[in-house]
Amino acid sequence: MRMGEQKISLLVLAAGMGSRYGGLKQLDALGPDGETILEYSIYDAIKAGFTKVVFVVRDFFKEDFAEKVGSKFKEHIEVDYVCQEVNPSIDGMEDLPVREKPWGTSHAVLVAKELIHEPFAVINADDYYGQDCFGMIADFLKNGISPSAYAMVGYQLKNTLSEKGHVNRGVCSASEDGFLVSIEETLRIKKDESGEITYDGGNGGLTNDTVVSMNFWGFHQHIFHHLEEGFRNFVQANKDNLKAEYFIPLIVDDLIRSHQATVKILTSTDRWFGVTYKEDAEQVRIAMQNFADEGKYPQPLWNSSDS
Repeated sequence: MRMGEQKISLLVLAAGMGSRYGGLKQLDALGPDGETILEYSIYDAIKAGFTKVVFVVRDFFKEDFAEKVGSKFKEHIEVDYVCQEVNPSIDGMEDLPVREKPWGTSHAVLVAKELIHEPFAVINADDYYGQDCFGMIADFLKNGISPSAYAMVGYQLKNTLSEKGHVNRGVCSASEDGFLVSIEETLRIKKDESGEITYDGGNGGLTNDTVVSMNFWGFHQHIFHHLEEGFRNFVQANKDNLKAEYFIPLIVDDLIRSHQATVKILTSTDRWFGVTYKEDAEQVRIAMQNFADEGKYPQPLWNSSDS
């Protein structure tokens, strides 16, 4: 980090098992020179001025992840790792049922509490977000953040759908001045054969231009206090529900409704690319090759003086 440079961190959620994808998509080589999709996010984050990246992983693939992915850019940015346990110990709570999946994205953020002491952004490891949004959120983290002022990059729903199956998105309602009013985790969103957007529980109400969250957040480190309290309450209420997940939209929505935080929506018109399904991988490979051909990214990504 250069002297005088403001510290901002990037927290990458990479602990997912990829049940719909059929494997550890975090390690899949999708770029023209074997890059994983998250490497493009790290490249864009470095360009935007992020000074540290922390990966939330699972213990059984941490070493493999660090060798195959993290080692590529450790000379360009500070890198650290933290593991998300499936069955974490929680003070005062005994005899919790044994789970097969972690407690969700809010818990994944919470496990990084001891490693992040500055404003930070959160992204998924398996999503390509576009270049401009990293600059927008970095600027907010440096100039607009406070213990009660957060941000979210919002995308147009049409730019985030998969042609290969349904997706889950945080559907957003916004105020006239561009702040998040509410966010609802909406499951199994897809376009049917007629082009109508359907979702779990109904259809109608969602359009191509509906603003959705792709789990790209800008938080003050004070969020950890809220996450810790919220997680305990969530586990207590859902301890016998083995499929319950503490999603980031749940805690954000609670903080907005209780007037404890505001969330500025930073609007992106970029096309999202992701690998929800195995069949998505080829589309991502084509997109990454096109980016290289257009000069949007160096090729290879990390062996250039521009990185």
